[in-house]
Amino acid sequence: MPNTPACPQCGQENTYPDGDNLVCADCGHEWSMVESAAADDDTNAVVRDSNGKVLADGDAVVLIKDLKVKGSSITLKMGTKVKSIRLVGGDHEVDCKMDAGSFMLKACYLRKA
Repeated sequence: MPNTPACPQCGQENTYPDGDNLVCADCGHEWSMVESAAADDDTNAVVRDSNGKVLADGDAVVLIKDLKVKGSSITLKMGTKVKSIRLVGGDHEVDCKMDAGSFMLKACYLRKA
């Protein structure tokens, strides 16, 4: 069935609907169609910077505010350019690597460079 998604547990395409659930014929994993639709919506969500420009994987961004790193004495300074970002799900949408380490940042504190 081309409309059913692959199994999130084993990755096989051999899935079928069963009432309100989807079932994998290979491993027997069952999951809700509602959860599957919500996961698809999250992966297609558009991430925008502080000025409303759409961000994409590999973009370069600039910090618009000094950010204190929780649990550390490090402060990420305003104006710091971050190259090659990666978009991820969750409330911290941007994953990046800087000289101070790897960080997860909120897009509202970034401006597209």
